[in-house]
Amino acid sequence: MLLETPFHPRTAALCRSSRWRNWSGCAAALSYEPGHEYEYYAVRNGSALFDVSPLRKYEVTGPDAAALVDRVVTRNVFRCAEGRVLYTPWCDEAGKLIDDGTVQRLGADTFRITAADPCLRWFQDCALGMDATVRDVTLDLAALALQGPTSRDILARLVTGADTRSLPYFALVQGSIGPAPVTITRTGYTGDLGYEIWVPTNHGLDVWDALIETGRGYGLAPAGLDALDVARIEAGLLLKEVDYVSSWAALIESRKSSPYEAGLGWTVQPRPGRDFVGRRALEREAAKPSDWALAGLEADWPGIEKRFAAVGLPPLVAGRASRDAVPIYERGGRAAGRQIGYVTSATFSPILKKYIALATIRREFASPGSRIEIELTVEFVRHKVPARVVETPFFDPARKRT
Repeated sequence: MLLETPFHPRTAALCRSSRWRNWSGCAAALSYEPGHEYEYYAVRNGSALFDVSPLRKYEVTGPDAAALVDRVVTRNVFRCAEGRVLYTPWCDEAGKLIDDGTVQRLGADTFRITAADPCLRWFQDCALGMDATVRDVTLDLAALALQGPTSRDILARLVTGADTRSLPYFALVQGSIGPAPVTITRTGYTGDLGYEIWVPTNHGLDVWDALIETGRGYGLAPAGLDALDVARIEAGLLLKEVDYVSSWAALIESRKSSPYEAGLGWTVQPRPGRDFVGRRALEREAAKPSDWALAGLEADWPGIEKRFAAVGLPPLVAGRASRDAVPIYERGGRAAGRQIGYVTSATFSPILKKYIALATIRREFASPGSRIEIELTVEFVRHKVPARVVETPFFDPARKRT
């Protein structure tokens, strides 16, 4: 039986679609209406409210808290000032990805780490010999993601004791919404202006109700995972076990990925005199790059239309995002038709009016502008359509950072 998040009394009443997914053992709404389109456009034109409570949350405290977090993740934690947030992956000793999430520096010796899956024992093992305590606070904290162009105005009307209007990108502030103490981080998984709200579980419904009431005049809508999946692909953001496989879950070595192979090489920050898990393996890979890389793809829309029109159909690729692996082939040249990678996530972007995808591809073809082909199945027949490699994020509005 799935667990209920602190917001389930509200989300269950609103979920007219009755469509749910298991997210870390919790019931998470896929969409509130029969389709997710309204919820997606709320993200891009108004604001959307996502229940992200199933995220794992860990509190790290003690004199060696900074040193411990710095040992675990690939980012240089000592460069993270109090009141700031880092996005970072963490790896095993072979330099392969275990998970990724955010690190919030709440104080000099207090951090909060978010993760997709349980990591408590790993963090505690890494703390051996250090004066630091790691505690799982997943059930103590409810979490909401308020995402969209009007999210700043909504919070400005609600939060007291803190200035959320001028909160910088990837920063945090602590204040209150009514009687509820909250931590607000300017982060999210949609690639848009947005915030995440961390609140003690017993105050969760108060915060939900306040946001819904105030958001009525700002185009606010509760939104589910289907809309989130489309938005995060547009933002070029990775999904664990889809765009990369955790080294803990991979059945064979070839399924594992390093940060460099997953497009996260920028997060690997060497720090002389300090070690971190996977450092040696990542140094070797930096000197001799892997054959694989992450890339963004844009499919040729006339090519898609042509394949569907040949059987009398409109292009049936809009709707929910796809997490199915699809082969990628070399286009032209002596080795035309050779498989050179695979699509990991794909979607029709409603705001860009393009069919886009994230892909694992051979590094020699990963440069923007490279011409390739992707497989497209139409009426049970496999075809190839032209595509090209493009830079990510696909959608990157200035309001996200300003």
